[in-house]
Amino acid sequence: MLPRNPQLLGNARRLRREMTKEERKLWYGYLRYHPAKFYKQKIIGSYIVDFYCDTAKLAIELDGSQHFEPTGQQHDAQRTLYLQAQGILVLRFSNTDITRHLEAVCAQIDDTIDRRIHPAASSIRQARDNL
Repeated sequence: MLPRNPQLLGNARRLRREMTKEERKLWYGYLRYHPAKFYKQKIIGSYIVDFYCDTAKLAIELDGSQHFEPTGQQHDAQRTLYLQAQGILVLRFSNTDITRHLEAVCAQIDDTIDRRIHPAASSIRQARDNL
């Protein structure tokens, strides 16, 4: 079971209600109905990740403009290190990726889940594709 800070529950609930348009697009257009269950605004330790799949131990983060500023990048790096220490892979997409390349984003998410849940099958498929 992942650690979680219960003091963040109110903030996580607010973020679930007030998703950005890009978060809504990814959630309602794709993740909500994904066969691998995803959670919105999941508390992990002292962080809240945008989307989380426990089966694949995968966090998905959508980055707006604040994530490209030095303080945002530093915070994101600390968060990523913490999540990696918990065995979680972090996929980051910019809001522009969601707006302009949603199909490619979804394909990358599927591929990552497949590799994390079925690593042997992914290796066989990749070897076959290289023939």
